[in-house]
Amino acid sequence: MRHVLSIAALFAVVAFMGQTNAADDAKKGKALCPVAGKPANPNQTVAYKGGSVSLCCGGCKAKFTKNPSKYAAKANLQLVSTGQAKQVKCPFAGKPVNPAQSVTVAGTEVKFCCGGCKGKAAKAEGDAQIELIFNDKSFDKGFKVTKKE
Repeated sequence: MRHVLSIAALFAVVAFMGQTNAADDAKKGKALCPVAGKPANPNQTVAYKGGSVSLCCGGCKAKFTKNPSKYAAKANLQLVSTGQAKQVKCPFAGKPVNPAQSVTVAGTEVKFCCGGCKGKAAKAEGDAQIELIFNDKSFDKGFKVTKKE
């Protein structure tokens, strides 16, 4: 019985470490698959909005290709976190940003025009925050994909 509990505890630790590493990857600016949330494979990419989105596997690549709008917010976040898109305006108001009004979203700093927009972003958490700030409408207002030279 003690052996079974030890094995179960080991599996729990390994599973937790995997989740922590994925979160750490996002904070370090490493690409996460917008479908599965796992570390992306640079060999599994699709063209997206003038940039390139990396996915973790062929299955996620097929899901993304079939319905990119379902994964748009996380794909847009990946474009920003990997430096393919730059912030040009407030994603909510479309106005110039105030560097003092910023929030870190999944390891990526996002600036806003005012405390009201910053407050709106800061109230949301997790996937809801990503969806709020990086949905297509907000992304198109505040970010621009830059061409590689």
